[in-house]
Amino acid sequence: MSYALITGASSGIGRHYASELASRGYNIVAVSNQPTELQLVVEHLRMHYGVEAHALCCDLTDSYRAEQLYDTCHSNSWQVDVLVCNAGILLFSTLVNTDTEHLKNIITLHCTTTTLLCRLFGDDMKQRRAGHILIMSSATAWLPYPTISHYGATKAYLKNFASSLWYELRPYNVSVTAIFPGAVDTPFYTLNDNMRRWLCRLGVMLPPATIARRGIRAMFKGRRRLIPGLFTKVIVAVCALLPARILYPILRIGAIRRLLERV
Repeated sequence: MSYALITGASSGIGRHYASELASRGYNIVAVSNQPTELQLVVEHLRMHYGVEAHALCCDLTDSYRAEQLYDTCHSNSWQVDVLVCNAGILLFSTLVNTDTEHLKNIITLHCTTTTLLCRLFGDDMKQRRAGHILIMSSATAWLPYPTISHYGATKAYLKNFASSLWYELRPYNVSVTAIFPGAVDTPFYTLNDNMRRWLCRLGVMLPPATIARRGIRAMFKGRRRLIPGLFTKVIVAVCALLPARILYPILRIGAIRRLLERV
């Protein structure tokens, strides 16, 4: 039977990825470190889409979990034809003020675990000459972003990694798609409802369901990358063209400098 494995499936974009794939008839292996929310997602998928759905609760900041996930799928004969590497951690803080354990967790989750999952499940897909891999990067992969230097750097790694993997696996009919969202309408941003509505109308912020729908569509079309939203496309294009030194005078503005000193 054909399965889709989604990391970070208990909330946000990951939950919508699971729904999108279940609506296309895929059985789901939902992975997260939030057991209560994860079980609710699995029950919703079973009830609304009539698919098999399994909850695997684990902390993917432990790199050995990738092999455990792979072994679990194999021992249960869950053939993973779609791999969605979505789990992530966003923490606003300057590097020197960030706890070293948090740094290790971010780097392991985004870089090590994603790479190992792609290595293990990608090899199976290569042998079958079929499969799809979706990797969640970020618009921050394209620009320097003080206060999330650690986060942006891991997303830049995923940008390069996904692009290279696309070339490696394309001859074997395995697609690799990287997604580069900007701001996403989630509870992480402490905004009132009116502001959220306006930002979504202007395209500055996108709903997670929209990103998931566009991401899955791009993946099945075999696209190498997707930057969802016109506003994000413009920002990425401008930042790619401007030299990094343009940012430095902005950081010297008093209010911004004081803000950076606090985080």
